[in-house]
Amino acid sequence: MREEVVRVREDVKDLAYSGIGGQAVMEGVMMKYKDTYAVAVRKPDHEIIVEKREYRGICKNKALRNLIFVRGIISFVESMVLGLSTLTFSASFFEEDDKASGAKPRNEKREKAEMGFTIALSLVLAVAIFMVLPFYASLFFQKYIPSETLVILIEGILRLLIFFAYILLISRMEDIKRVFMYHGAEHKCINCIEHGLDLNVENVKKSSREHKRCGTSFLFFVVIIAIIATMFIRVDSRLLRLLLRIAIIPLIAGISYEFIRLAGRSDNAVINLLSKPGLWMQKLTTREPDEEMIEVGIASVEAVFDWKSYVRTVRESEAT
Repeated sequence: MREEVVRVREDVKDLAYSGIGGQAVMEGVMMKYKDTYAVAVRKPDHEIIVEKREYRGICKNKALRNLIFVRGIISFVESMVLGLSTLTFSASFFEEDDKASGAKPRNEKREKAEMGFTIALSLVLAVAIFMVLPFYASLFFQKYIPSETLVILIEGILRLLIFFAYILLISRMEDIKRVFMYHGAEHKCINCIEHGLDLNVENVKKSSREHKRCGTSFLFFVVIIAIIATMFIRVDSRLLRLLLRIAIIPLIAGISYEFIRLAGRSDNAVINLLSKPGLWMQKLTTREPDEEMIEVGIASVEAVFDWKSYVRTVRESEAT
């Protein structure tokens, strides 16, 4: 296991990076380590069921997967695919007609088709709401403000406000509140082992529910970097300006991924300072979990990750 642990800290500026990541699902937690992921779900009868599978991603080319900026785009798409798949699996336990019998039989061909449509629709809506809408809204101010830089800044502020409003709106939904509690359990489990603590309910309870590698932080930096990037798009045609904004989205995602990746491996003071806004955003997208939720998170970690060997390695590193 020692060889499998990725860069356990070599000096005081490096974090004990575990390489494990996850996502909250409906009444459960998904954890992924390398090519293996597990979804742990608390069924309506309170039993915890765990499904463990292999996921090798959409791109098999190792050189491409390790190419800076490109790997962020690949990771983002793969996260969406895997995230929707695991959400579908967890939701299958809570269908009205299926509570007694468990999950419905999975039609993988149909699931893939539905997933592809959902991903495509989600991307179109995201571009429309977070890119197109702020752009056209900012054109109103162009009539009264001669400075192009100021108009672009207003566009960025509008995009940021829409992002905040979206998070606040969904956080008021009862089902989403429970997902956010499981999101907190996911973070707390990872923080627990990355700080060299045994993975049990008591240690997880006292661990932080904020993590620098969180998807919330990633999305926040996508919005911020988009504001900076659009400052350099200076063309007369409105249509071309909009198309260029959409065209650079993959690059923005790649840059955001690289920062989140660096932040997850570093305890540098500057990196920590830049990570603060994303961590503050996580106060909206995570909630304190109860003990049953923590147990689900632990079950998911243990299905894919040898945390005991990892924690032992962290402690040995800290002792030297």
